[in-house]
Amino acid sequence: MMNVPLSQVKLGDKLGEDVLTPHGGVLFHKGKIVTSRELDIMQAFLVSAVIVDSPIAAAVKPKGESQPESNQSKQAVSSPLQDEYEKTFVLLKRAFSQFNPGFPFPILDIRTQLEKLLQQLPSYNVLTFAPRSFNEEDYWLHNSVACAMTSYLIAQWVKLPQKDWMQVALAGLLHDIGNIRIDRSILMKPTKLTAEEQEEIQRHPLLGNQLLKNIAALNDGVKLSALQHHERVDGSGYPLGLDSSLIHPYAKVVAIADIFHAMTLNKSYRKGASPYVVLEQIQSDSFGKLEPSYVRIFIEKVTQFHNGTLVRLSDDRVGEIVFSDAMHPTRPWVNINGEIINLSIERQLHITEVVR
Repeated sequence: MMNVPLSQVKLGDKLGEDVLTPHGGVLFHKGKIVTSRELDIMQAFLVSAVIVDSPIAAAVKPKGESQPESNQSKQAVSSPLQDEYEKTFVLLKRAFSQFNPGFPFPILDIRTQLEKLLQQLPSYNVLTFAPRSFNEEDYWLHNSVACAMTSYLIAQWVKLPQKDWMQVALAGLLHDIGNIRIDRSILMKPTKLTAEEQEEIQRHPLLGNQLLKNIAALNDGVKLSALQHHERVDGSGYPLGLDSSLIHPYAKVVAIADIFHAMTLNKSYRKGASPYVVLEQIQSDSFGKLEPSYVRIFIEKVTQFHNGTLVRLSDDRVGEIVFSDAMHPTRPWVNINGEIINLSIERQLHITEVVR
């Protein structure tokens, strides 16, 4: 291994040590094979020299040739994750449609299927996952399944005890169960709700809590999440206007997952928003609305491993995320045909769509 000026680094060289940014972040890890893409990025970061190992030119494609498809680009095709997601969705839809207080709720079947889904989470990407098939009338059910997956991850990230993780996932899955008692024409209305309709919608947390209260397999956190997922830490939420000290930790987790998926999933009357735009909205809402420590960790985690993701900017250009700045996690650096766009500086631009 030797220290080589960047101008002398050749395509196919293998990095012998991590390449760091001026602020100490890891730009490329030891063992990375240098292609023209890596050279462009290192030049943009003003890297002057790197430690290189032996060249492996055969592993490199010339600039302009297609690169191997990323894991993220494969996520939309059939996969065990998608299969278990669809089974969970179908089971939840059937359970909700057949719900009757006179008959037992199939909570054990739901939990068993949810466990199978959660086993696939190593391949779940919060920012890029989308259901393989999606009927917009079933939006709130898709929201529930997605919330279960994301809430399970957040519970781990914020270091809730392991015994709580499955219950938090169930809280995410069942948080909107009160909607089965809401008039469907109101629930699916594509135009602005009247004051009376809004009041009806805001009954669903109370209704959900009532529906879950006698299910012994659920702990109090799950039942309170159905009641409290629209409460806000400053007391501005509903239905009870509770402040942070009275909101259960499960409900604080589910609130973040619910807002994220509610804004990024398609509805009958509007297309889902860019996950990066939504993250910025959640970040701003954390000041006085959402649990700020949970929001910070959520944003850090979901933006941490997305180098290589193709995104569309607000000026309609498509580029590849090449670096995520820990200080500005929702505004990464994007490579567009060799030009590096630092979105933390180019504030007039933002990511509107994750292409793959």
